[in-house]
Amino acid sequence: MNDLKLFRVADGQAVEIPGSAVALERHLQTLIEQNMEAILGIRFLASEYATGSRHRGRIDSLGVDESGNPVIIEYKRSHGKAVITQALSYLSWLRDHRHEFESLVKKQLGDEAAGAVDWSNPRLVCIAGDFTSHDTNALDEIGRRIDLVSYRDFGGDLLALHLVASVTGSTVPSRTPTSLANTTVPSESSGGGGSTVKSVRQFYNESPQSLRDLYTDLDAILISHADVQKEFQLHYVAYRRIKNVATVRFQLRSHTLVVRLAVDPDTVELVEGFARDVRKIGCLGTGPLELRIRSQEDLTRASDLVRRSVEGR
Repeated sequence: MNDLKLFRVADGQAVEIPGSAVALERHLQTLIEQNMEAILGIRFLASEYATGSRHRGRIDSLGVDESGNPVIIEYKRSHGKAVITQALSYLSWLRDHRHEFESLVKKQLGDEAAGAVDWSNPRLVCIAGDFTSHDTNALDEIGRRIDLVSYRDFGGDLLALHLVASVTGSTVPSRTPTSLANTTVPSESSGGGGSTVKSVRQFYNESPQSLRDLYTDLDAILISHADVQKEFQLHYVAYRRIKNVATVRFQLRSHTLVVRLAVDPDTVELVEGFARDVRKIGCLGTGPLELRIRSQEDLTRASDLVRRSVEGR
């Protein structure tokens, strides 16, 4: 299924650069682990992590993503069937070893990151040279949060990654609802009990109709790109490709959608009350640029920035 091609263009002539998946698994793993946050939006925790006598294996890579979700990453040089099975086998270990995982997060990233781990929907990332249609069709039946990522090594320090398929693990398809009213939203705390924090679903349900309508229009812009996935975290709705491209929160008092984008604030004209740089400000969501959308006029003004974030411009 991997038909990704790369061409070198010189003097108006295009010459294809041959790509392959022949790089050793360990070489690929090391490269991604050393650059995991830049490549996948995941903070690296550990490599070849032993799962003990019961599960009898070693997880290729462990991490925590932008939204605080635990992540298992597995790699294979060729086709992906074995890598999916292997990643799924380690998921039971992860669910049985929450305290051990949080201790690892605390050791590597600190107390704040450990306290922010969200256990509602752990994530599996399977990276392989290619996946078949059977692999992608099986994801919905598996019912877990899984990303299938194919890669091509083009030599000359060129590595391409492609998000082949992604499922959220939700009981509701991620791309169909524009309303959150009947959508399963994580509400489980890291300790396993019910969270006392109000969820994004609750904020949506309490929003005035005008704010819901505004969100519906924003949602339509974001999911108009075929490979954008929508995932409901506890505090916000996340939209992502391999990494988050936008997060959305509902601010009821001011009837505002608070949107964070993966856009460099230095490239944007910052307007007080509409757009601000949040790189040095602690606030919910991911992305360095924050927009506050209160009206259709604001949404129109924001639409180009939203598209830039989705397209990585």
